[in-house]
Amino acid sequence: MKLTSLLTCLILAVVAYACNRQSDADQPLQAEFNTTYTGERLNRIAFPMGGIGAGMICLEGNGCISHVSVRHHLDIFHQPFMFGAVAVRGLKNGAKVLEGPVQDFKLFGSPYTGNGSSDSNYGFPRFEEAEFLARFPFATIRLKDGDIPLDVSIRGWSPFIPGDEDNSSLPVAALEYTFTNLTDSTLEMVFSYHARNFMRIRGANVWGPTYPEKGHSIRKMEKGFILAQECLPDKPHYKGDFAIFTPEDARVDYRWFRGGWYDGRTMLWKDIGNMEMPADTATEGSAEASLYVPLTLQPGETKTIPLLMCWYVPHSDTRYGALAPVQEGLACDPVSGCCSPEYTSQFYEPWYSGTFGDITGIAQYWLSRYEELLSESEKFSSTFFSSDLPPEVLEAVSANLTILKSPTVLRQKDGRLWAYEGCFDSGSGCCPGSCTHVWNYAQAIPHLFPYLERTLRETEFSVSQDEKGHQTFRSALPIQETAHDFHAAADGQLGGIMKVYREWRISGDTEWLRGIWPQVKKSYHYCSSTWDPEGKGILEEPHHNTYDIEFWGPDGMCTSIYLGATFAMIRMAEAVGEESDHYRGLLGRGTTYMQDSLFNGEYFIQKTTWRGLRTPAPDEQPGSAWNIDYSEEALELLKTEGPKYQYGTGCLSDGVIGAWFDAVCGLPEVLDREKVRSHLRSVHRYNFRKDLTDHVNPQRPGFACGSDGGLLLCTWPRGGMPSLPFVYSNEVWTGIEYQVASHLMIQGEVDMGLEIVREVRRRYDGTMRNPFNEYECGHWYARALSSYALIQGLTGFFYDAVTSTLVIDSRIGNDFKCFISAATGYGLAGLRNGEPFVEVVSGSIPVDRFVNGKGEEL
Repeated sequence: MKLTSLLTCLILAVVAYACNRQSDADQPLQAEFNTTYTGERLNRIAFPMGGIGAGMICLEGNGCISHVSVRHHLDIFHQPFMFGAVAVRGLKNGAKVLEGPVQDFKLFGSPYTGNGSSDSNYGFPRFEEAEFLARFPFATIRLKDGDIPLDVSIRGWSPFIPGDEDNSSLPVAALEYTFTNLTDSTLEMVFSYHARNFMRIRGANVWGPTYPEKGHSIRKMEKGFILAQECLPDKPHYKGDFAIFTPEDARVDYRWFRGGWYDGRTMLWKDIGNMEMPADTATEGSAEASLYVPLTLQPGETKTIPLLMCWYVPHSDTRYGALAPVQEGLACDPVSGCCSPEYTSQFYEPWYSGTFGDITGIAQYWLSRYEELLSESEKFSSTFFSSDLPPEVLEAVSANLTILKSPTVLRQKDGRLWAYEGCFDSGSGCCPGSCTHVWNYAQAIPHLFPYLERTLRETEFSVSQDEKGHQTFRSALPIQETAHDFHAAADGQLGGIMKVYREWRISGDTEWLRGIWPQVKKSYHYCSSTWDPEGKGILEEPHHNTYDIEFWGPDGMCTSIYLGATFAMIRMAEAVGEESDHYRGLLGRGTTYMQDSLFNGEYFIQKTTWRGLRTPAPDEQPGSAWNIDYSEEALELLKTEGPKYQYGTGCLSDGVIGAWFDAVCGLPEVLDREKVRSHLRSVHRYNFRKDLTDHVNPQRPGFACGSDGGLLLCTWPRGGMPSLPFVYSNEVWTGIEYQVASHLMIQGEVDMGLEIVREVRRRYDGTMRNPFNEYECGHWYARALSSYALIQGLTGFFYDAVTSTLVIDSRIGNDFKCFISAATGYGLAGLRNGEPFVEVVSGSIPVDRFVNGKGEEL
């Protein structure tokens, strides 16, 4: 009997399991990418709002404002005491902060949580649930609460309009609070917004932030208030204003209740809950302010309250490079306490400070152009997100456009772009100077804002290049001539030559090419004479690169870039009417060598060489390599393995990056397509991991580790791993993941490419990492802008303005539409039943010919 019962139970269990499996299979899979964030995926969201080179504030997944970084550097833990609130008359628990629940990590373990987070609003009632949807440059949060019979949403945004770099560089942001009455009764309510003066100069002690400096105040403005900090003697960079205002009828309280301990905040919440809307017009001694907007909503009625923000920080204490010493004699006026333009111009000053005289000018412009800028930004967003691309690609591309709104990017007073690689948690950016070998990877700006991208080339080939053609790969700030006392970066300088070609084709401006061409020739001559003095067409002498070391001997990575730059020189020389035979000879010899000697039948490698070169080996001339210490132990390794930090027989993810540069710069293929495809397949086979639990990484594991998946920079599937391979080799970088993924797509391996993209975005799903901050050496790291190349990877789009030709080489079928941006306009392009088309949404995109990837007419 017991056996029979047991068998019966087992059979029933199996049937039930099978039924459940069938039921699960019948259910549609929940969307994973480019969709709404809820629950724990809201934890780490911080969505940047601001302008290109103008600083930012971030809208978090629950609706709060954080990462306030308007002083020309990142301040990642800066979450000021500022918030919106709503109070509905006649309801129990009818007053709430317009935010979702506070994330757990903020309550314990974050700065100043040990004393109870006393400088926060975490103790005020707030909405029970939140959900977040990003449609760059917009982010929308929906809030729900059982006590509040309203449908509530917050839409945060700042202008982003391809081709309009000035309106996209404004130091502004907006929060649109929308309320819908879900009842059958009329609701009386008050919307309010509150802020302490976070523009004050902060200090810190064990209890939390302090504000030791003088000169701060609350200033009046129509329907709003200004949080102000004046400059102090010898500190012009202290000056800064932040305005918060609304076009709606509002009452403004310029001074909260004054007292000790928590008096001000206690009385503030009483005012909010009682819907009292105080309006103290005095500002003396004030460090806080509020605005109140009364509302009456009929059943089913919807009302939106736009809250506009802008800031003005005209000076900084930021400068970089081997510049002339600061001339203190120019310093300060003892009467005003502020410094002269001659003094402040020795430091970085933002573009907007040369366009607007003060915060009032920016506020007036923002208010008067609000609807126009909103409409233009909505037009871009709706066009982009109507693209028929996989959701993981739409998410990867759009999420990384936030880099352009982060403090990684600066735009100086004359309009020229300058950038860090990324940003430290606070203080300065990480790795300055528009680093050429990092920004090589970034593909968004040349298509969306080609004028700004050309300013980078003009800097590289003018003040950052000397008479010999040597480029310092980190430009000075303010942009000016600087010292040439360090290695040139082979990948950065050669990549710059390829990017000159790209900028020419994108702009169609051959006169611009003629103007920069003499400097381009000098640059190329320096590269070839320094790293290829024998004229073999390969980089043989030790050459500095993006891994912050030198490769000794020819390698697939840098040699492929050299070949691409040589091909670009041929094309540009012919365009300006000069001979190209010398370049052709180098290209032929280099291509033959790379394909015959560096390809091992599966992937391209490095032939580590340190004897017989013009450069003495490390044991013959100490200091011949940068930042490399050769201890006695290292010298023993040198005898058997060669210089430290090489990759030798390894399968390098960047191993044919020059072929990728060919594609994204609009150049024909240089290397044999099948060999390139074989290399990329090998990279996917050997370097891509769905779980890194057993992976050894003694370097920087925070980018991907444990159960994370990712693409390793290098592996050694055939053995031969050096005892000390190049630094970072065990790491995972999103910028290289996207480079490889888009290159796989270009080569027809779409599924492999998408698999890599999905793994990246799973790491950045909001639970542990911010979906809008892919980091490497710093937050909002520039290399991640290689994600923009995923568009070309799937569509094959490349618009050549020189010949008015649009290349469409689709990897997603013969019936699709996708966003396209050119120097003169943007819109949608694609195929309809195999027939090419362009639909211009803004500006113009003249197209005389459609061709496929082989140059054949479509």
